[in-house]
Amino acid sequence: MSAIDQYLDSHATRFEEELCEFLRIPSVSADANHRPDMHRAADWVVDQFRRMGFATDVIATAGHPMVYAESPKVPGAPTALVYGHYDVQPVEPLDKWISPPFEPTRRDGNLYARGATDDKGQLFTHMKGVEAWVTVEGRLPVNLKFLIEGEEEVGSQALEKYLEEHADRLACDCVVISDGGQFAPGMPAINYGLRGISYFELRVTGPDRDLHSGSFGGSVTNPANALCKILTGLMDSQGRVTIPGFYDDVVPLTDRERSEYAALPFDEKEYFEQIGLKQGTGEVGYTALERRWARPTFDINGLWSGYQGDGAKTVLPATAGAKFSFRLVPDQDPAKIYEGLKQKIAELSPPGITTELLEFQGAPGVLVSLDSPYIEAAAKGIQHAFGRRPVFTREGGSIPIVTKFHQCLGAVVLLIGWGQDDDNTHSPNEKFALVDFHRGIKASAKLWEELAKC
Repeated sequence: MSAIDQYLDSHATRFEEELCEFLRIPSVSADANHRPDMHRAADWVVDQFRRMGFATDVIATAGHPMVYAESPKVPGAPTALVYGHYDVQPVEPLDKWISPPFEPTRRDGNLYARGATDDKGQLFTHMKGVEAWVTVEGRLPVNLKFLIEGEEEVGSQALEKYLEEHADRLACDCVVISDGGQFAPGMPAINYGLRGISYFELRVTGPDRDLHSGSFGGSVTNPANALCKILTGLMDSQGRVTIPGFYDDVVPLTDRERSEYAALPFDEKEYFEQIGLKQGTGEVGYTALERRWARPTFDINGLWSGYQGDGAKTVLPATAGAKFSFRLVPDQDPAKIYEGLKQKIAELSPPGITTELLEFQGAPGVLVSLDSPYIEAAAKGIQHAFGRRPVFTREGGSIPIVTKFHQCLGAVVLLIGWGQDDDNTHSPNEKFALVDFHRGIKASAKLWEELAKC
């Protein structure tokens, strides 16, 4: 790697200038006025790959184009698919930007511009890692495919359909995604797990109209009371969900995972204080990090019923409703959760009401074994660039497109990001630390070498 590292070091300034060129294109996918800029950004990406000898294809969609690029075949070598996006978020409020969002500006060791870290800068690190191999060695040690979309910030609808219809073309051993961050400054991370989600709305109906609570209260089932009873019954005093079979398929935390989480520089007291709390609650027997990353949850997201105006109105409401979600962990099945939930609601529902359960969203979680050779390849690449092994984390939220990659391709997904928590993604003054930009390129170049050994 010494010759490749030397190439990266000697061309660092050019890489920054090329990234600035990319960032000057205002590829805001949500704004129809920027449609020409979306095509310009896609063409810019295509030109980069063609210079490196990749076969490229611009894929037209009902929205913004996708770019597919594939390296010359390396017989017998593993195949990695790199996913990223060239579209960016809107820049408003514009008056909060210190420097113009599409005029990249270096300040205090950072590069400020919309898309600097989400996701143009991070995507570009993998492109430059490829360039170093092609230029210095004249070849890549692995087979590489790139799929780069222009609709990540507006839902990725075209990409989801393309994944389903072209799984053969995209077949690979692992998917590399850099659209996130490190655990802390100088502490790179590999995200090896994501929680899934099941999202519902429950509608409770009682009498055919609102009633006077004095005249009818005590003889008529109050839908609001019934709703509260049902929702309360979905979780016990230990913070565990009471749906039949809910925990049957939960993959438990290993001793290794628990010890690695405990070793992270995470202060629970500080965590709660930064959101205005003295303490929190959750499933008994687990830390805050374990609950957030690796345990299933139940949360009410919205409630409505009865009188909401000023003052008092003694009404027994005819209807009540709630939106609520379950965060799922591997290997929980959203369909099984739905069936168990229907059964539990029926058990908890008092006479005198009817219930209607609507299912809005369901996606399983994703978990990569820490013993995977692809995880270890990524760890070695990161250690080469950052001077330390990465920590291993999970994500408490759900990233549907990652789940889609896993489902459609059956490949290991490597979530490795170079950003920081204070990079202001989706906000004014988005930035990317230049030291992390260059570390990302070096880690990417080393990753291709390590993946070739898998």
